[in-house]
Order: sequence, then C-alpha cells, then structure tokens
Amino acid sequence: MQLQPDRDFLVQLAHTKMPYGKYKDRFLIDLPEYYVVWYHNKGFPKGKLGDMLETVYTLKVNGLEELIRTIKKQYPK
Repeated sequence: MQLQPDRDFLVQLAHTKMPYGKYKDRFLIDLPEYYVVWYHNKGFPKGKLGDMLETVYTLKVNGLEELIRTIKKQYPK
C-alpha cells in the first residue's frame, strides 16, 4: 500500500480530460460530483482512467479538489 501519492500521477491527473461520454473533454477534476459518485456505485473502468476517477472521487468526497487545481497551475503542460 502506497502512503504518499505519486507526484507524476497527480500531475497527469490534473491535466487529464474525460475521453468519452457526456463530459468528454472536461478535466477529470471538473466532472460533476454526482457523475463521479455514479461511477463509484457502478464501478470504475479498468486501468489508469479508473484509477484517476477513483482518486477524483476520493478528493471530491473529502473536499480536496483544489489540490489538483493547484498542481495544474504549478505544473503546466
């Protein structure tokens, strides 16, 4: 179990957009909370996108979205 978040993962998360669906091209951190909760209940997709959506869920539930927005500003693409 990893206790510290992987910096590269968080930087990539800050710059990743939803690749499909109703919210295509919206940054993952900017997805509506109800949509991320829906994924949580339905099951996150397999792979890196699922890991990122699960992280977004955890951040949103705990009110920590601003961390990713700050990372996005500090590490522009």
